[in-house]
Amino acid sequence: MSTSNALTLSGAPALPVARMRNVYREEDVARKMAKLPSQEHDGLRAVYERMLDKGAQRFQVKPSGLPAMEHLYAELPNFHEVLDDVKRQLALCDGSGDALEITPMLLLGPPGIGKTHFARELSELLGTGMGFMSMSSLTAGWLLSGASSQWKGAKPGKVFETLVDGDYANPVMVVDEIDKARAEQAYDPLGSLYSLLEHDTAKAFVDEFAEVAVDASQVIWVATANDARGIPEPILNRMNVFEVEMPSFEAARSIAQRLYDSIRSEHDWGKRFDEQPTADVLDTLAAMAPREMRRAWMTAFGNARLAGREQIQVSDLPVVHARKRQMGFVH
Repeated sequence: MSTSNALTLSGAPALPVARMRNVYREEDVARKMAKLPSQEHDGLRAVYERMLDKGAQRFQVKPSGLPAMEHLYAELPNFHEVLDDVKRQLALCDGSGDALEITPMLLLGPPGIGKTHFARELSELLGTGMGFMSMSSLTAGWLLSGASSQWKGAKPGKVFETLVDGDYANPVMVVDEIDKARAEQAYDPLGSLYSLLEHDTAKAFVDEFAEVAVDASQVIWVATANDARGIPEPILNRMNVFEVEMPSFEAARSIAQRLYDSIRSEHDWGKRFDEQPTADVLDTLAAMAPREMRRAWMTAFGNARLAGREQIQVSDLPVVHARKRQMGFVH
């Protein structure tokens, strides 16, 4: 399926190396389109035309060397076990002709601790794209596999869209809140994952809308959940499961400091404020979940500016319920 020629996206050694991989067979698409009635299935015809116009080749990328990950260890102190596992798998393909291979992972933990943020950072680290689907959505049943074109308003699923409309054969695919997926009647919204998480069967994944096989075998899967009890055992058996806890107080304080530094440096107005926030402000931020911190900082910057001050005070922060520290999980 993949061509033998590899290319470097840039002369810079830190950037990814890519080869081209066909994610579907154009002759299959043309054959399907030729069978469509001339006055029907306009949506399906448009999908086939888009597939033929864009062509079947996508970038299959991996880092050109073992990438620097120190910033992620500092930015995500409660994800060290996950980062260690990623680093091991990157080391295996470093300097070899093998494609990047990351075992599907499930991140278990309370809301707001940075699970989705980790997935975005992983996508940037690997130099590939990212698809996102929330299984708490009312349409979760069709998110993965699409809905039959016979249904009104039907469309392809997210896996198909990410591979066909994106630029990469190995995007990071985030299945958010996988424990919130609910089966209705005889339909299992996670049913297609059984084959998608297996390398061999994922090579010919058939979306129910397009009915054309796509190669999803290179997709990098990251699922998130608050509780593993709602996840079928066959899904758990196909993934590396990590229990991610709230960061410690000192780690949360460090996250708050890094966010202050990044927000201040990213904005021209940031130079109006002191280089270092006060200790009591950092202590207050450390009581928040990481997801809440950026919004809290932005509110505080604005309030301080309205008050004509160069230093943020605790009174500038929004009133946010302090997080409950979880040292483990309720089983």
